[in-house]
Amino acid sequence: MKTKTVRLYGKKDLRLETIELPQIKDDEILASVVTDSICMSSWKLANQGGDHKKTPDDLANQPIMIGHEFCGEIIEVGSKWQGEFSPGEKYVVQANLQLPDSPNCPGYSYPYTGGDATYIILDKDVMNQNCLIKYQGDTFFGGSLLEPLSCVVGGYEANFHLIEGSYHHEMGLKIGGNMLIMGGTGPMGLLAIDYALHGDRKPAKLVVTDMSTERLARAAKLYPSTPETEVFYVNVSETPDQVALLRETVGSGYDDVIVMVPSVDVVTDSSKLLNADGCMNFFAGPQNKDFFAPVNFYDVHYSFTHYVGTSGGNVEDMRKAAKLVENGTIHVENIVTHVLGLNAVAETTLNQPEIGGGKKLIYTHKDFERFIVDQVAPETELGKILAKTDYIWSKEAEDFVIETFKAI
Repeated sequence: MKTKTVRLYGKKDLRLETIELPQIKDDEILASVVTDSICMSSWKLANQGGDHKKTPDDLANQPIMIGHEFCGEIIEVGSKWQGEFSPGEKYVVQANLQLPDSPNCPGYSYPYTGGDATYIILDKDVMNQNCLIKYQGDTFFGGSLLEPLSCVVGGYEANFHLIEGSYHHEMGLKIGGNMLIMGGTGPMGLLAIDYALHGDRKPAKLVVTDMSTERLARAAKLYPSTPETEVFYVNVSETPDQVALLRETVGSGYDDVIVMVPSVDVVTDSSKLLNADGCMNFFAGPQNKDFFAPVNFYDVHYSFTHYVGTSGGNVEDMRKAAKLVENGTIHVENIVTHVLGLNAVAETTLNQPEIGGGKKLIYTHKDFERFIVDQVAPETELGKILAKTDYIWSKEAEDFVIETFKAI
């Protein structure tokens, strides 16, 4: 079977190609991809090329399919997996395989397993790690946004606090505590806000910072205060003392701090803002391998402050994320700001920082240029559809794209 796909050959060398997929083996699955979403990790991958720890040593001769946030339908099942999976089922993949002896992951390491393609082969590594997950949501884009949500789920579960009178830990956010998300209006930040407000462990006060009035206003519109959690959106762009401003906002320090910006100053300020037994999660992924920041080890010893870092979710996080989307607890559609066809993937991936906005959603079987969701002309058919949801992406919008847009 032929597939159209975007593959990485080296630093900033992304190519849209038509290639032939080999016949699947008994321990593999053939699948279509309907949607993928672009992660900043793919931008880092494209910039680093063969220097990335998850790419093959000879990337120029072993190009890989990029894309790791994908959703589609199963087409053909190898004999090993027949009875467990069936053609026609929707699926998602937890791309963070965590293989015991290899860094390989879909979208980073495989010639035929990646989200930016019309058809793919789900490698035996995906199958053997139990990372193929049936998905019962009513949209494909919802499935594509499970992977970033699973990262948030995993990150929140990694935070911990002492059980009073012991050195044993209770995992998760502190219920009824003060929570801070530093740089929290990007797509991951919005999911983090959503999960803090609607997950099982809710803070009493949630503060979200950013340096953009526009992004903060959009976040405030999407995620206002709830009866259980008071939310504050704070612009820190012009404050001479971020620590003092954020302490004043809630009247004290914070029990949970999520750092979404790989900045030395932000990490240091976050350390200063921790309450006793406070936990800081360094969620941001720096490109610099020598990223150091000062933290207060006096507080580590005497105030029991602690620090964690998470990179991706695991299979169980993905399954939890799927349930949150399937039952409507979390609204991942809020983070989609751009939509594009497979033809626009390479340029979009390489220019993510300049493009800005939230998630870039790809319809892999389609050929159309990237557009901004809230700038679709209101007189068009798609504009009329989006007006029904105040220009939030929707199932009706997705169905319209799948049914009417040009095939690639």
